Amino acid sequence: MAQKQCEFVAIGDTVTDAFIRIKDATVHCSVDKEKCEICFRFADKVPYEDVFIVPAVGNSANAAVAAARLGLNVGLVSNVGSDYFGKECLDVLAAEKVGTEYISVRRGYKTNYHYVLWYEDDRTILIKHEEYPYALPNFDSPKWVYLSSLGGNSIEFHTVVENYLESHSEIKLAFQPGTFQMKMGLGALKNIYKRAEVFICNKEEYQRILKKPDEHDVKALMALMHEQGPKIAVLTDGPKGAYASDGTSMYFMPPYPDPKPPFERTGAGDAFSSTFVVALDLDMGIEDALRWAPINSMSVVQYVGAREGLLTRGKLEEYLANAPEDYKPKKI
Repeated sequence: MAQKQCEFVAIGDTVTDAFIRIKDATVHCSVDKEKCEICFRFADKVPYEDVFIVPAVGNSANAAVAAARLGLNVGLVSNVGSDYFGKECLDVLAAEKVGTEYISVRRGYKTNYHYVLWYEDDRTILIKHEEYPYALPNFDSPKWVYLSSLGGNSIEFHTVVENYLESHSEIKLAFQPGTFQMKMGLGALKNIYKRAEVFICNKEEYQRILKKPDEHDVKALMALMHEQGPKIAVLTDGPKGAYASDGTSMYFMPPYPDPKPPFERTGAGDAFSSTFVVALDLDMGIEDALRWAPINSMSVVQYVGAREGLLTRGKLEEYLANAPEDYKPKKI
């Protein structure tokens, strides 16, 4: 039987997250609360409350699952190790109806495994990306490619992705950079930024990427990002809301009201970003995409991990139908 063409292909590392819920810690912040540190007693035994293991996550895997639950035909380009955790990730993705045919099982490598220090409703993540030998399969011409977090050894692989996109000019690129992609800098990834139809990250990440730590004006930050090439720039600002710009018009979108206080915030940004892109894939405009995206973020933070709270299209539209009157984008 012929393989069905994917309309949404995510590219990026897959991980297993171990959530360690802690209580015996303190958080110390600067006066403006821009920089905070979590602290434990040094050289002591620090008790924890519980641990939760969540396989098959990571920015791109989260985006793939979000898109699949919203009804798209989805593939994931990624790597896992030839270990128990790798098999577990593949099984989870298959159950979520994410195509796994583009995932390479790497013999002699471990599956990425991250430790999430969960304190109150937020998290600090200890990350380690295995240095996989990255390779890009031929996945034909999906409507969208969603590129996100990859390991620090992936700089040459980004050139391979650039070349694939150059030879498939009809593909639209969404770029949500991960930790190492931010460290690579604008110069190293200039063609990725230039090629992006959509660029999405949070305010602090904009400041880091653009090397503008003291620039707090979101309009200025987004204008600077447009200069790098992305047609649509999206900036999220946590519980304060989000912004989107096409270079001509800019919108502010408030968050969807939480039904109860957030339980755990991992994956909120991925849920927003991927849902925004899915809405565009479904031929919606920026304003409708902004209405969709915060709903999935709201749902995700009610659960442990980045995957459980992701919504189906029917459930998302139900929330949208019940939204308060002021839940709409505002032109700014």
